[in-house]
Parts: sequence; structure tokens; C-alpha cells
Amino acid sequence: MSRTAQPWPPVETELPDRHEDTPAAGTDLPPHYAYCFGCGDRQEDGLHLTAQVGDGHHIRSRFTVTEAHQGAPGLAHGGLLACAFDEALGTTVGNLLRRPAVTGRLETDFLRPVPVGTTLVIDAHLDGIAGRKVYVSAEGRLGPDGEVAVRARALFVLVELNHFLDNGRPEDLQAVAADPTLLGSRPVELNP
Repeated sequence: MSRTAQPWPPVETELPDRHEDTPAAGTDLPPHYAYCFGCGDRQEDGLHLTAQVGDGHHIRSRFTVTEAHQGAPGLAHGGLLACAFDEALGTTVGNLLRRPAVTGRLETDFLRPVPVGTTLVIDAHLDGIAGRKVYVSAEGRLGPDGEVAVRARALFVLVELNHFLDNGRPEDLQAVAADPTLLGSRPVELNP
């Protein structure tokens, strides 16, 4: 395996304008789904990742590593850190483009351990779009001014809302139809 950095994005892209409904810089974002493991406020052992809109094509997310997030004693589980980056990168795509998208590929580079009790600060950036492909990248620091512990980049694929309606569990879709506030501040019409 080569340690030579590959160009990113790997194809020619365009940097889109932020969607007109993107909240202003400095706005705290609500969870996109109350039961999401990454950001949901009703998911007991979830990450409880919070996010704030930045300038340009940036969103800053944070989560604090708890006892439930351990892999090795006293350290965050690597897969859980990848999950946090998937959430932060997806939050960036969803809030800046205001279109549904799913993860197509996620690469993570683990540079140093992340201890329990640490607040990981993830700065994510929308890098460009090529057709339905959206390229994003991020780095996570041990605290706001700490050392970089993890870097990630991902390819997201824009999808239609039917992707979720056709593949989601009916009881979850019915719960959202009965209580649209489960989807945070994004109004969505569901007719499952």
C-alpha cells in the first residue's frame, strides 16, 4: 500500500453554492433524526454529536468520548471514531446542500489515540460535486486547539427521498409520519 497522498477529490468537481436554506454561520444544528446513533438526542449510548454551521463550506461538529465508546481500555474504539466522522461529513453534505445523500465510501486515517473524556472537534469541508457524487473531508482534533487525531474523507451519493421510504422499516417511517419533529428542523412529507 502506498502512503503517497492521492489527489482529493479524485475527479474534477465543482464547488456548489450553499443552498439558500442553509442556516447562517454560527447556527447550532439540531439532530437530523432523534434516534440517529451519531447525532440523535434520544439514543442513550449514541455519540450525541453536535454541529454548528461555519463559514463557506464548513461545519464544525463535536462529541465527547464516554465509557460506552471504548475499544481499548480508556480509548475510543476506532470504528466508533469512523462513525463520528461519517456523521460529521454527512451533516456537512445534508445541511449545505439540503438534499438527501448516503455514504458511498469513507476513508479514515488514525494519527493518535483519542482518550475517554476527550471532546473530539471535527472540522468538515464540502470539497466538490461531480454529478451525484459529493466529496467531503474532515480532521478531528483533541479539543478545539489540540492535535489532529483523525483525518477522513468521503464520497457521498445524492439520492431521492424514496431511497429511505423504500428501504426503511415501516414502523420507523410511521413514527416519523406521526411525529415529524423526530427529523429535527427539516420539513419532510412522508406518506408511507
